[in-house]
Amino acid sequence: MFIIDAIRSGLPPHIAQAIAGHANITMGYHAVYPNETIEAHRAFISRRRALRPAEEYRAPTDAEWEDFLGHFERRKLSVGTCARAYGTACIHEHACVRCSLLRPDPGQRDRVVEIRDNLIVRITEAEREGWLGEFEGLRASLAGAQNKINQIDASSPKHTVDLGLAARRR
Repeated sequence: MFIIDAIRSGLPPHIAQAIAGHANITMGYHAVYPNETIEAHRAFISRRRALRPAEEYRAPTDAEWEDFLGHFERRKLSVGTCARAYGTACIHEHACVRCSLLRPDPGQRDRVVEIRDNLIVRITEAEREGWLGEFEGLRASLAGAQNKINQIDASSPKHTVDLGLAARRR
């Protein structure tokens, strides 16, 4: 009981293990319960906040709050939602169908298919006209559009198929 009491009093488990002379590093005599984990995290956050300037924890102004909320409103797209971080610029120059940060909306699958089909037509035209720079960009967009369709299909619920009742063969 000495080790468990020492740990519950705040002694770190690895130090209690060394004091007791235990060579086994599994520390099977001490289980970490969710409450202990939560309390340790809260203590960590409190220590970290004590090191930060108090003005960082002030309430945001109305303008700051509107800017923050507006950021997420501006991330809504015709085929889904852009998941880039607050305050960051688009590194893909708004070629959303290519971007890994686009979270496609399953309800807009038909629109993404339409975009993909349009890209196929445009690739054919670029090949015919010899627009090699255009061709490469369109191929990248086509791969991105197909990837978004695959993401939507993978996230869609799978439907069961009724196979009927099993019957014994005669």
